[in-house]
Amino acid sequence: MKILYGVQGTGNGHISRAREMARAFSELGVAVDFHFSGRAVDQYFDMDCFGDYRTATGLTFVTEQGKVNQWKTFCQNSLVNFWREVKALDLRGYDLVLNDFEPVSAWAARQQGIRTLGLSHQSAFLFDVPKEGEGWLDRQLIRYFAPTDQQLGLHWYHFGAPILPPIVPRSHGASPETDGSVLVYLPFEDLSQVLALLHRFSEVTFHCYHPAVKQDERHGNVHVCALSRTGFHQRLALCDGVIANGGFELPSEAIALGKKLLLKPLQGQYEQMSNVATLELMGLASCMHALDAGALRNWLASHSPGQVVWPDVALAVARWLLAGEPQTAQALCRSLWEPISFPEPVLETVRDLGPSADTVGLKSFITGIY
Repeated sequence: MKILYGVQGTGNGHISRAREMARAFSELGVAVDFHFSGRAVDQYFDMDCFGDYRTATGLTFVTEQGKVNQWKTFCQNSLVNFWREVKALDLRGYDLVLNDFEPVSAWAARQQGIRTLGLSHQSAFLFDVPKEGEGWLDRQLIRYFAPTDQQLGLHWYHFGAPILPPIVPRSHGASPETDGSVLVYLPFEDLSQVLALLHRFSEVTFHCYHPAVKQDERHGNVHVCALSRTGFHQRLALCDGVIANGGFELPSEAIALGKKLLLKPLQGQYEQMSNVATLELMGLASCMHALDAGALRNWLASHSPGQVVWPDVALAVARWLLAGEPQTAQALCRSLWEPISFPEPVLETVRDLGPSADTVGLKSFITGIY
């Protein structure tokens, strides 16, 4: 089977998932071609695992001051150039386009009659999952931004739909002891405003990663860090908690390590608002809608709700695809959710998400649904 994997490059979460899928395909001895769009070519980093990958301009969102700027988003995306890229992408010889919300490869596959499978967090929003602030335009974007023939969503709960657990880096044993620090990743916020907030808590050590930082520096109690995949994951393993926007991948990794979460959703981005609302509902994160010192103070005094160990979803999906999909998507989902157990405080909420969820995990609930 020859696969092209289309990956949305706007956020690092999509690329992080693609790294895990690249690892899984490599372990199975299968070469996959990767296609990225959504950011400037010189802004990609740590891409060696993708080999001779392709890039396109694609479509993206413009953010300012922690909000989506809809006017600049409209002005800076050229539909004419986008369609040129769609027509220029030759998919002859490919059996499947695996797609993580990447529009160029999705629309090119539709034009050329190549089968597509959506494997993304956005695909989960095509089903009946919690949604916050969803409007008509949001529904159209989820459906038509990167349309695929079949969808496998990724979420922190299945909600009775063909939705898989998150794809996160494979665990290599117990996490190291935490050092009491806090990891901060708020790429859509103004760095000076983030630092002003963090400096108010001089007794806490923060490690703040931000795309505006070009060289690591220390400003009092705040270590300001340039983006580095290796350094970031080292700090993630050691920290006590994580402050981030409302993306999907970083909270998923933090939950897998048992870190407490304080999330500030990107205003005007209903996916992030929905993510944060879902994690609050499940008791897995706290929320702030602004850079709020009171919210940060309360969160610093709180404790982690516990750890959720996700299975190796990447390897399971890769095996499933290469075996010719011997079981249904629903059966694949069931096999991956069955071993998962949530911490006791979270189970109180999980029980309300399904009529027969039990205190051990999701096994009986999933069996009843499927």
